[in-house]
Amino acid sequence: MLSKILIVEDDVSISDLIKLNLKMVNYEIEQAYNGKRALELIEQENFDLILLDVMLPELDGFGVMERIKHKDIPVIFLTAKDSISNKVKGLKMGADDYIVKPFESIELLARVEVVLRRYGKKNDVLNFKNLEINLQERIVKKNEEIIELTLKEFELLRLLIENKGIALSREKILEKVWGYDYLGETRTVDMHIQKLRKKLNLDEKIKTVYKIGYRLED
Repeated sequence: MLSKILIVEDDVSISDLIKLNLKMVNYEIEQAYNGKRALELIEQENFDLILLDVMLPELDGFGVMERIKHKDIPVIFLTAKDSISNKVKGLKMGADDYIVKPFESIELLARVEVVLRRYGKKNDVLNFKNLEINLQERIVKKNEEIIELTLKEFELLRLLIENKGIALSREKILEKVWGYDYLGETRTVDMHIQKLRKKLNLDEKIKTVYKIGYRLED
């Protein structure tokens, strides 16, 4: 079953961009553009996570949070205000995370996944075409046959699938797969991409983005 996320954001373009990124990694999405409508949807439907903007018409994000905190639904606050007092207030009210706009899509997706896992609402199996990736057991199957990957190959494949359709720079891939303090050159990424393409027959799916990096496509 897909995890269901409610986006509460009054800026339609931002809301639609978030929706697009989340749907690409197979989340089910609902949208609300003011606090009052958000409360109506929360009463009518079951959500696994709420992305909640602070500055909303009719009822702000803090007001929404105050009325739903008894429901035990994880909440990530979204705000353009890089204010320590707002951050502390949101977290004290029970929010699980707090992201300051503008943010990168890859950061949002990573934070969403962390919160869903914390609540046991994240599926531990990823699927792409004829591939099945078991995140807990770190097993990759292609047409039900286990394909042996190294740890870094596995993490690279996971990163690509979880950011399907998004161009990832070599530097971003190094940061996410090898860690902030990794001192290797970006050709390390190229070498591992080639190995993945060969082992999983993904030549046509892992696209090279000129002068940037790589993108996984359907």
